[in-house]
Amino acid sequence: KIAFSFPEHDSDDDSYEVLDLTEYARRHHWWNRLFGRNSGPIVEKYSVATQIVMGGVTGWCAGFLFQKVGKLAATAVGGGFLLLQIASHSGYVQVDWKRVEKDVNKAKKQLKKRANKAAPEINTLIEESTEFIKQNIVVSSGFVGGFLLGLAS
Repeated sequence: KIAFSFPEHDSDDDSYEVLDLTEYARRHHWWNRLFGRNSGPIVEKYSVATQIVMGGVTGWCAGFLFQKVGKLAATAVGGGFLLLQIASHSGYVQVDWKRVEKDVNKAKKQLKKRANKAAPEINTLIEESTEFIKQNIVVSSGFVGGFLLGLAS
């Protein structure tokens, strides 16, 4: 809390207005300044049924796309590996497995170093995501259900 004094009053007792910054931050979200006053958390604007439907539809779309892209990626990687094995077996390609192993170990060490450096940023992202899910639990649960249905279809 911050107290401000206003010098325009000429009395001996100074008057202060107390401004609670946490309450001010709750009422004046950054998106209100960016997108306007009527934008805010979804919870404040839509009914529970609407939130579930919105979450479910977006979740289904995301799950369906994830399924299609996943199948395409798995097919491409598997097909490439299969072609590499056929070419290796036929004698077109010779793989230096010792060099591959050395490069993989080097890449593992680099990933471990980067993972240790990125830990604070990842923790912050996880905390922000958790807070978003808590604030929009209805939409989030609809999204998860829709996502699972999209994966299944």
